[in-house]
Amino acid sequence: MTRPGTPLLAGNGLHKSFGQTRALDGAALAVSAGEVLAIMGSSGSGKSTLLHCLAGIVRPDAGAIHYNGQDLVAMDDKGRSALRRTEFGFVFQFGQLVPELTCLENVALPLRLTGAKRGPAEAKATEWLARLEVDNLAKRRPGDVSGGQAQRVAVARALVTGPKVVFADEPTGALDSLNGEKVMQMLTQAARETHAAVVLVTHEPRVAAYSDREIVVRDGRTVDRELVA
Repeated sequence: MTRPGTPLLAGNGLHKSFGQTRALDGAALAVSAGEVLAIMGSSGSGKSTLLHCLAGIVRPDAGAIHYNGQDLVAMDDKGRSALRRTEFGFVFQFGQLVPELTCLENVALPLRLTGAKRGPAEAKATEWLARLEVDNLAKRRPGDVSGGQAQRVAVARALVTGPKVVFADEPTGALDSLNGEKVMQMLTQAARETHAAVVLVTHEPRVAAYSDREIVVRDGRTVDRELVA
């Protein structure tokens, strides 16, 4: 259990290269339970690579990542995959819902993957669809709903397992401003109510405004927003 004042998730001295391209060059950040942290930066700055390292999707070439007392860099693939199924939630720019499944089945999917039976999983999924105000879409498939509606379904899917950390990579990038505002309101409110940390990647100031704190990634390095001239 995270002690008061102790970061839930922290990365330090993170380096990552893809071939000759250096994506991270000593990046660092820390986020506490219940905190919404925005990672800002221009395209190619390394912000998405930083998120992927923190989420255990990509292993850094060097540096340390600790989540709730666990060393993510030393953890094997099976351990990191288990964290992503149970304690981490994800919202991507284009939702990445499974087109063959209904919205209800999409939200229930993370629970089903952890071994939950269909009935309890879909009951929990229904609760989250209602919370995100899209329970009327339960029987529809992602291709039959609007972009804003689909992204709310994606948020419900990210939160249905009760994650400790939600990683959101440009979650409003494919939406108009009105739908983007609605998605951010719902995501941040639901995360704060469940005391989940949110690591939010964005290049839009209006999206970052929903965060408690901002850092900027430039050339693979991180700087606290309030320290940036």
